[in-house]
Amino acid sequence: MGASPEWGPELRRLRHRAGYTLTELALEVNYTKGYLSKVERGRVRPSPELVHRVDRFLQAGGALRRLAEPFLPETGENTAPDTAREADERRSELDRLAFLEAIRASREGTLPGRGPRQPGSTPAPAGIVLPDSLATQLDQSRRLGQCTDPAVLLPLLEAQTRAVVALVSKSAPRHRPSLLLLASRFAEFTGWMAQEAGSGRAALAWTADAVLLAQAGGDPHLASYALVRRALVTFYDGDAAATTGLAAQARSSGSLPPRIRGLAAQREAQGHALAGDELACMRALELARRSFAAAAGEAGPDTGPVIGTTNLADPAAMVTGWCLYDLGSPREAAQVLDREFLRIPPHALRTRTRYGFRRALAHAAAGELEHSCALARDLLDVNTVVPSATVRTDIRRLAGELGRYRTHRAVRDLQPAFAWALRPARI
Repeated sequence: MGASPEWGPELRRLRHRAGYTLTELALEVNYTKGYLSKVERGRVRPSPELVHRVDRFLQAGGALRRLAEPFLPETGENTAPDTAREADERRSELDRLAFLEAIRASREGTLPGRGPRQPGSTPAPAGIVLPDSLATQLDQSRRLGQCTDPAVLLPLLEAQTRAVVALVSKSAPRHRPSLLLLASRFAEFTGWMAQEAGSGRAALAWTADAVLLAQAGGDPHLASYALVRRALVTFYDGDAAATTGLAAQARSSGSLPPRIRGLAAQREAQGHALAGDELACMRALELARRSFAAAAGEAGPDTGPVIGTTNLADPAAMVTGWCLYDLGSPREAAQVLDREFLRIPPHALRTRTRYGFRRALAHAAAGELEHSCALARDLLDVNTVVPSATVRTDIRRLAGELGRYRTHRAVRDLQPAFAWALRPARI
C-alpha cells in the first residue's frame, strides 16, 4: 500500500532545500537509494524509523512525523493482551479483596477474620531486626529479578508481599509505619516483575496496592510513582501523548521527593522523544539530571529502599541515549549507550539486556551491522534466561532493522535466534 500522497513530495522538497541528492540522503539515514526513491514517489510507506531519521536529519521540526501519523503502524507492543493469560491471572478479585482486608487489619491491629486480640496474644516486639531483615530480603529479591525468569519469580514475590503485610498486622503499632513502607516496596517490585512477565493488568494492580500500603505507612508520594509506572506501560504501547501526560501529572506535586521527580521527568522525556519533540525532551532530561543529583545528596541510611532501578550509574544519561534513538539520531545514541552500558554491573543481567538491545538497535540503525549482530548474539542468549515482555519490543524492532539486510552473512546467521526469541509466548 502506498503512503500519504503528501509525504513523499514533502520529503523531496525538504531534501532539495537542504541540498542533498537521493544518494547522499540514503547514506546518511542508512536506507537504500531505491527505497527512498519509492518513498518519495508514494510507491511504498516509510517505516517509522525512516520517518524519525529524515525528520531529524533534514531539520523538519516534526513536520514529517506529523504528516506520517495517519498511516504509520503501531510501534509498541501491548504488554497486557486480552488472552487466556488474563483469564488465568493469579490475582482473582477474591484474592485482591483479601489483600486489601490485610491492609485494613494492619492499621487496626487485628488479623483478617479474627476480631480483637485476646489476652496473652500481645504482638511480638519488632525492633530494628525485622525491618532490616525484610529490607535485605527485598534487596535479594531485586538481585534475583536480574537473573531469573519473571514468570517463575512472580509467585514467590506475591507470597513475600502478602507475608510482609501479615507481619505488619502482628507487630507493635509503633513499628507498623516502617513495615508498611517496606511492604509497599515489595508490592511495587512485584508489579514490575508482573509487567516483565507480560501481564500489564497485574502490574498496575500490584502498583495500586503499593500505593495503598505506602499511604497507610505515611508516604503520600508513591501515588505519583504509580503514574510513572503507568506511563511506562503506555510508552511500550507507543502512545507518546499518554506517556507525557501521565509523567507530567506525576511530577506536578510540589512536594515530590527528587528521586520520583527525576523518574517522572525521564519518562516524560521518553514520551517527547516518541513524539519527535527534541526541545521538550532535552528539557525534561535536564530536569531529571538535576532531580537525581538532589536525590543522591539526600540519600542516607534512613531513606529506605530506592524506588526504581539501582543498576544504572547515571539513569538520565542512559535514557538520553534511548531518547536520541527515538529522535532519529542513532549514531549519537550508540555513542551514549556504549559509554553508559559499560557502567552497568555484570550481575544485572536484566538491566544489561534491556539497554543492550537498545544499544544494538542504535548500531544497526547507524549501519554498523557486524557490530550490532555481535552485540545481539550475546544478548539473545541472556534473554532466554531472563526473558522480558517489554524487551521483546526492542528485539522485534532490531529484527526488523536487521531484516532489511537478510543477505548479509551476520544477519542471516542471527535469524534463527531472533525467531526463537520472538516465538509466541506459551499461555
